Amino acid sequence: MAGTFADNSAQGRFELTEDGHMAFANYSIADGRMLIPYVEAAMALRGTGAASRLMAHVAGEARARQLKVVPLCGYASSWFRRHPDQRDLLD
Repeated sequence: MAGTFADNSAQGRFELTEDGHMAFANYSIADGRMLIPYVEAAMALRGTGAASRLMAHVAGEARARQLKVVPLCGYASSWFRRHPDQRDLLD
């Protein structure tokens, strides 16, 4: 499923829109670290892998910006546990 990924810096969140529905990850950046306190997907996207695709984009953004990630959200933490190839991003 293809979607549109965007950095909504005004609201401090990354957004993935698929089929008119959104998944988002709130973030803040300080001292070379990206904190992810909350990830949510619209009910219509739950179970479709949208939140995982969103987190893959978030990891890509962190890598491109040379930031370490602090996953405060339970979903974000579990995503990193399931993706050991991305764990080098963790602070």
